[in-house]
Amino acid sequence: MTQLHGGGKKFTDMTVLITGASRGIGAEVALRFASVGMNVVIHYMNSHEAANEVARKCLELGAKAYTMAADLRSKEEIVRMKKRLDHFGLYPDILVNNAGISHYGLLSDVTEEEWDDIMNVNLKSVFLCTQLFMPYMINQRFGRIINVSSIWGISGGSCEVVYSAAKGGVNAFTKALAKELAPSEVTVNAIAPGPVKTDMMVRFDPEELRQLEEEIPAGRLGSPEEISSLVYFLALPESGYITGQIISPNGGWLT
Repeated sequence: MTQLHGGGKKFTDMTVLITGASRGIGAEVALRFASVGMNVVIHYMNSHEAANEVARKCLELGAKAYTMAADLRSKEEIVRMKKRLDHFGLYPDILVNNAGISHYGLLSDVTEEEWDDIMNVNLKSVFLCTQLFMPYMINQRFGRIINVSSIWGISGGSCEVVYSAAKGGVNAFTKALAKELAPSEVTVNAIAPGPVKTDMMVRFDPEELRQLEEEIPAGRLGSPEEISSLVYFLALPESGYITGQIISPNGGWLT
């Protein structure tokens, strides 16, 4: 017998919303959920063509795919995105807060505008999206909120103070909200990857990448596919006892 969850739905019939899903980890997460035929909502900000390409691949896997544009720094735009989802009868059972931007440089050189932008994209967007989409999960007594953080949110990174602070905020947000939503059978977890082969690594030259890989016990960077598999696992109904955790896939770099 197929087990039902979340308002009597099968897991494969549920809807997942992934923010920042036009490339990198977000795109791989979309494809992982699409592989089981879910309704996949691909959020993006400016990368219209890239988001459409991810959607096309999801459709080829047998999923229903939708692209949604919004500036997650703006509550008004997130509200508009939700209204568009409502119009299609899409109510996310799983929210993957993946959108983020990196920053590298000395704290003494950071402007107030840069600080605000990094915090708004990496932390405020998690608050706004979660606050808007969690009532449906609470009402049906099933939901998964998975925040993509960073190893720097745990250990801190030199010359990445603002980014580290934002991701540290995501981790604290995760732990606190998990306790708040546990009675409603909604889990909240964060994934804090070490270095992963994405566009965020483009600032490293080949020699720097080689040195970085030598520091990692596994001897390599992670792959977006490895992170997406962990996201999928945390979303499963049978992962319902895992909540409030900050899980860091990092090849043994930080233990």
